[in-house]
Amino acid sequence: MSVITQRLHEYVRLTRLDRPIGIYLVMWPMLWALWVAGEGRPDPLVFVVFMLGTVLMRSAGCAINDYADRHIDLHVSRTRQRPLAAGTIRPREAVMVFAVLSLLSFVLVLLMNPLTIQLSVIGVLLAASYPFTKRYTYLPQAYLGAAFGWAIPMAFAAQANALPPVAWLLFIANVLWSLIYDTMYAMADRADDLKIGVKSSAILFGRHDRLIIGLLQGVMFGLFVLAGLTLAMSPWYYLGLLAAVGFAVYEQYLIRGRDAQQCFRAFLNNHYLGASIFIGIALHYLLT
Repeated sequence: MSVITQRLHEYVRLTRLDRPIGIYLVMWPMLWALWVAGEGRPDPLVFVVFMLGTVLMRSAGCAINDYADRHIDLHVSRTRQRPLAAGTIRPREAVMVFAVLSLLSFVLVLLMNPLTIQLSVIGVLLAASYPFTKRYTYLPQAYLGAAFGWAIPMAFAAQANALPPVAWLLFIANVLWSLIYDTMYAMADRADDLKIGVKSSAILFGRHDRLIIGLLQGVMFGLFVLAGLTLAMSPWYYLGLLAAVGFAVYEQYLIRGRDAQQCFRAFLNNHYLGASIFIGIALHYLLT
């Protein structure tokens, strides 16, 4: 492998382009919002800008996250081989990657209306500050939900130039969803996090983790039902929700023993949960 190829490989690892689950978890909520705001026919330019922006900002978020966690990752078995922890990329390189990708995202946003541009500033601040929250709060997973879900109000702003109540219903539902799946993720790291003093919802919830996740799932689906009633959605939407409920139940099955590998599988399974909700929304607008 040439030197250039090796460097590119390390940058791909830094931005986790080789592990696209994070892209999916940002993309599905953005698509929920875009399809609702555009009534099933989003503007092609808005669609392209937001798809590219999803990839760029998730990649930027990974770079700044690894910069913030470069000393922590060394002590977590799952992350000690990440480029910054392993020393294959220098800290200033990660900061530069974050800055360049964020700038590219902002250039894309300049193609949108003023409301979207204003909201994008908050989005960058959320993405940049999230990695540091685990030092101060046991609920960094909820903050992640706000950072990931900020694409929802931005999508409404770009498509409809408005922020209706249903946009905030979907945003809050997404914050809860992120808290759910990132708690599963944190359950896989709980033993290491306790040793090094990193805070997480998995540590906060303790032995009640599965119960609290189940309650959060119930509230989340309640919000999706409320959003459906607000929008007068057809049965296609609720079929998508029903499929998502099935995936949520499966995740509870996976985490039943709190095995680290199974908890991580449950986290990954959320890709299908988010996709199910989008398929329900898309079918509603396509078939009714």
